[in-house]
Amino acid sequence: MDTRVKLRVQGLTNSQIQSGAYALILAEEKGPRRIPIIVGTTEAQSIAIALEKINPPRPLTHDLFSAFLRSFDIRLHEVFIYKFEDGIFFSELLFDNGMRRVRLDSRTSDAIAIALRVQCDIYTTEGIIRECGVVLEESSLLEDEDDDEDKEEEDSMYDLEPDEIKDEAQLQRWLSLLELDELETRLQEAIENENYEYAKMYKDELHRRKTKKNNP
Repeated sequence: MDTRVKLRVQGLTNSQIQSGAYALILAEEKGPRRIPIIVGTTEAQSIAIALEKINPPRPLTHDLFSAFLRSFDIRLHEVFIYKFEDGIFFSELLFDNGMRRVRLDSRTSDAIAIALRVQCDIYTTEGIIRECGVVLEESSLLEDEDDDEDKEEEDSMYDLEPDEIKDEAQLQRWLSLLELDELETRLQEAIENENYEYAKMYKDELHRRKTKKNNP
């Protein structure tokens, strides 16, 4: 039997392969290898909400499923990514109600979104991580910042809205120009409007500033 490898969710980044998609990065818990898994926008939003611990005004599907498990005292014991075939990762969920265990197949993106909400372990096989794993530099997951823009360009950028910005570097520059109170206001409005992609974007920028302040 192939050796099992424990994973953790490292984060999400824009996919360089598919436009409009995201790469979910799963990291080997005790090693340098990473598995990038392409997920759609809806799945990425749900995973981002769980990662950022955002409480939506109404439960999303994965929130509802997690609440169902807790209400009926069912434990999600683990997520197991057991196969990689034709570019697709296959996963299963192991449930335990104290009397019996049941394994159910699941899309990997759904499995991860639920696992983050109930905080269960995630595993794959050594064979899969050997076939699909890559060693990524941490810096490759961080957004580049352009600190050399002149004042005139900053003024013109400030009046833009995020949906008017198509370039990722420019978007990060625009976020860096927002005042702290405006960022917090935009974050709250995005949550209230259930625009979780924007909510994650604003929360990431707030986190970046807090990290920079604590680590000058």
